[in-house]
Amino acid sequence: MKWQGRRQSDNVKDARGQSGGGGGMSSGMIMNLIFLFFRGGITKTKLVIGAIILGAVFIIGNPLDLFSPSSGISAGQSQYEPKGEEDKLYQFVKVVMADNEDVWRKLFREQGATYREPTLVVFNRSIQSACGSASSATGPFYCPADHSAYIDLSFYEELSRRFGAPGDFAMAYVIAHEIGHHIQNLTGTTTQVHQARGRMGQEEYNELSVRLELQADFYAGVWAHHAQKMNDILEEGDIEEALRAASAIGDDNIQKQTQGYVTPESFTHGTSEQRVRWFKKGFITGDISQGDTFNATSL
Repeated sequence: MKWQGRRQSDNVKDARGQSGGGGGMSSGMIMNLIFLFFRGGITKTKLVIGAIILGAVFIIGNPLDLFSPSSGISAGQSQYEPKGEEDKLYQFVKVVMADNEDVWRKLFREQGATYREPTLVVFNRSIQSACGSASSATGPFYCPADHSAYIDLSFYEELSRRFGAPGDFAMAYVIAHEIGHHIQNLTGTTTQVHQARGRMGQEEYNELSVRLELQADFYAGVWAHHAQKMNDILEEGDIEEALRAASAIGDDNIQKQTQGYVTPESFTHGTSEQRVRWFKKGFITGDISQGDTFNATSL
């Protein structure tokens, strides 16, 4: 992918080195400790110490947060130094995000709507999102509650080593897929799917989830179509890299790798063939209206 020297998004947050564990003490816990501290009787010394603690709580919040893993002076954050190759990858994903912004801003404007730009949070090891905590093992994901996509850059190596899908455009496809979920969130599709959860059994809901994921693949293809038109981003072999990635992370392929057999009723993202086909459809047509996976008679 042609990306060096091009615009980088301002909507990428670097959370590497921060902990998603959230293991600090709340102010309520501190107040309980103060209560226990005074329970044995009140003395002048205890009053002075209690006043200092309360002052710290009300002036700067939880004083223990100053030493928590998520604070600005945390050892993990201050000592984290990405390797050169990782820093290069970080610059790359910022360009990919910028291209997504350009494409979806234009497409929304053509529909008479305003595109609300998401945030891409880059983390390592673990992260706390509005949808809960996650680790690198979770893989890239989108959280509709905070309009943010999350990715550990080590997934780039995972794509190559575990899934056999190397290449920078494979990573670009993954990011574009998560932004596809953002489009679904903005258009209300995500809400409709989640609301349907209580009205159906697990297998039926799994099929709905597959349709949601395949539409995100389609949107990733739409992005690639328009990004090429607008910014001439593609190099030889790029689309093949995306197709290999889409195929590699199909439910059937992953189940064969992890359990040795396939259980279609448990699919939540679609087969390798389906994911490839919907990405290709988006890339070839570039037409959002052709991505209605929910009313498609055949996936």
